[in-house]
Amino acid sequence: MLDNTFSRFGREFYQQFSRLWQDVPQTQSFNVVVKEQVVPRAGTRLTVQLNNQVIYVTYMGRRQSPMEDKVEEAMLALLQAMANARFDSSSQDMAENGW
Repeated sequence: MLDNTFSRFGREFYQQFSRLWQDVPQTQSFNVVVKEQVVPRAGTRLTVQLNNQVIYVTYMGRRQSPMEDKVEEAMLALLQAMANARFDSSSQDMAENGW
């Protein structure tokens, strides 16, 4: 898991997210990045990527707001993407080349 956040809110999101991530089993083969980008006049945009694919996006305003719901949404999206990735790699029906 890689932290590319820089604001106080971004770091808080990452810390809460990484605490949940530690409880997830069998995560060795996945690369997760939490990335933060500045959005002028609006705050920041946080994205969660799994193996270089964006799986969750949220916006954080300039004022502090409860982020537990956003962290849980991001974790659920991550778990779903991990399950899909495991299924896609093990299922011949979902092979990338179509054969």
